[in-house]
Amino acid sequence: MNIGDYEDVLDLVEQMGEDELRRVLTQAEIGQFNERSWTYWHYRLGLARPDQAVPIPPKRRLG
Repeated sequence: MNIGDYEDVLDLVEQMGEDELRRVLTQAEIGQFNERSWTYWHYRLGLARPDQAVPIPPKRRLG
């Protein structure tokens, strides 16, 4: 979900289904998504609307 082109996106959605991809995204661990993919998938899967901010991705915390 972090690399590929639009055709790869279509194939992934067809094979996995949107519900499974939503689960993957909402349970993502630190570093699994770059910022661009994190934002894209939130909008693509309906987890964010254009009038609202995308949630902050998981971040590593020290100390």
